[in-house]
This record gives sequence, C-alpha cells and structure tokens, in this order.
Amino acid sequence: MHEEQEQDRGDGQPALEQAATSADISGGAACQAVIFVCATCDAALTEPLTRLPVVPEPPFFAWWDADEPGPSPATVPSGRYAIETEPYGAPLVATGVPGLAMPRRGTISNVDGEWLVSRGPRGNIVINPDDARGLTLQHASSACCGATPDGGMNQLCNCGTLVATLCSDCCLPYELHLSADHVRAIHP
Repeated sequence: MHEEQEQDRGDGQPALEQAATSADISGGAACQAVIFVCATCDAALTEPLTRLPVVPEPPFFAWWDADEPGPSPATVPSGRYAIETEPYGAPLVATGVPGLAMPRRGTISNVDGEWLVSRGPRGNIVINPDDARGLTLQHASSACCGATPDGGMNQLCNCGTLVATLCSDCCLPYELHLSADHVRAIHP
C-alpha cells in the first residue's frame, strides 16, 4: 500500500481517492484492479474491482410489476466500483427545500412532513452488492423487501466492524456503499 493511501490528502477528499488512481479508471488495458479490505482486520471484503469514472444511473426497473419481490438490478456492474461524491446515508436532516434525500434515493419526508436530506459521508465506494464477501446484515431500516440506507451503516465485517451500507429494497437502487473510513484498497 502506498504511503499516500493512508494519509488525508488535505483537500477534504478521502485518502481512498489516492488508492484509485487514473490507472484504475475504466476504459483501457492499463486498468488496475483493487480489493477492498476491512481497515480493522484486513479481511478481504470484495473480489478484485476496477474503477468507473462516476456512479452510473441505476437501470430502469418497474418494481411494482415484478413477479417476485426483491432487489432491483444493480447500479454498478459486477467487477467495478465508483466513488460517491455526494452525501449518502444517515444522518438524514430536515430541510425546508424539497429535493433528493441522497443520490438515486428520491425524496422522503419525516412524520412531520419535513423534507429530509442526507448529511452522511461523502467518498463512499459504491459496488454491486453481489461482489461483496464476508459481510453480515446487522440491522436494516424499515422496508418491504430489503435494506434501505436511511438508518446508516448496516453491514458488518466478520470482525464485528460496521463497514458498509446496503441498499436492497425493491423500490430503491441495488447498491452497497463501503465506508471510506472503514475500508482500504489494496492491489491483488
């Protein structure tokens, strides 16, 4: 692991951004894969993944017409990852202006009818949940078919450290957000 990956860049961006250099960005033979590991115990949490330049838009999915309940198609293709630049997950705070609660989440409001927006972390690593290894669901916010990001991190490493937020409810994008503060990238 390079020294620069373990230090804050000083510009407010997570150090993980350093781990995913331009060589990791998709589109060429020079793409270099990384494996994300738990920062506490070094357990591998993913298979080798290569970076996308941005988080893709989720594929259209008519969840209300689905024959069986379950997650939507994954936002990020298998074998890839992207860095989330906007706040994502808990805490959700009330605002007087309607708008997206968090990327790809839509609008939500609290019991008092106030619009909510995420003040969660930036810099999460967004992956296809099927590319994760060794994670256990600790808790999930209320949903009919799966987990929502509204309650914050909900995925435990085998060592007991919360490391990610799963979004898997039928009406939401199917994504896993690895916490940049709780994982690190290594080259296989």
